[in-house]
Amino acid sequence: MIRSALLIAKKDLYSELKTKQVLATMIIFAGLVILVFSFAFDPANNTTKAVIPGVIWVIIVFSGILGLNRSFISEQRNDTMQGLMIAPMDASSIFLGKFLANFSMMLVVELVSLPFLFLLFDFQMYGGFGYLILVLMIGSFGFISIGTFLAALAANSKSSEMLLPLLLFPVTSPILIGAVQATKIILTNIEKLSSAMAWIQLISAYDVIFFVLCFILIENVLEV
Repeated sequence: MIRSALLIAKKDLYSELKTKQVLATMIIFAGLVILVFSFAFDPANNTTKAVIPGVIWVIIVFSGILGLNRSFISEQRNDTMQGLMIAPMDASSIFLGKFLANFSMMLVVELVSLPFLFLLFDFQMYGGFGYLILVLMIGSFGFISIGTFLAALAANSKSSEMLLPLLLFPVTSPILIGAVQATKIILTNIEKLSSAMAWIQLISAYDVIFFVLCFILIENVLEV
């Protein structure tokens, strides 16, 4: 199963490296969000630092949706989804492979855009960098895993690009609320790290529960 998933992820990432359509769109969108917020808020004002956690997760959420929308729609348009379904592998391998590809592209976007965000807002971290990475990882993990599952569910709809956000935001709201709160504490008030850890534990539990559910139910979704 792992081998099949890695092959699917490799296929998607190799295709993206050749076309550079989805990843470039995600990075451009992230850059535009940062520029818009930098014009809307004065980076020299200390109170502006309070909006940075929100900006971080706006970038992750909306650029992530751009990538998730394409992950299964591209298979439908190229008539390759049926080939994946009849291939000698589990449906869970398809989900895991798509998840790994989407998660990898999300990490690339974060790696490119977040340093640019901190640089443009002249934000200096004095501690908690490891905790910030942890929040970004587990928050992105939960968002992408649920998003990959719902992208497979929405792919059969004619209005899948509209349906995915409508399904995704209510389900992932606990992850996003917890991630924003934990990021805010880590960036602005590291002394209250115990509060951030409580949010991190909540996100981690939510990630595990929904990842297992998505892993189990994906076969029923793909066969619809």
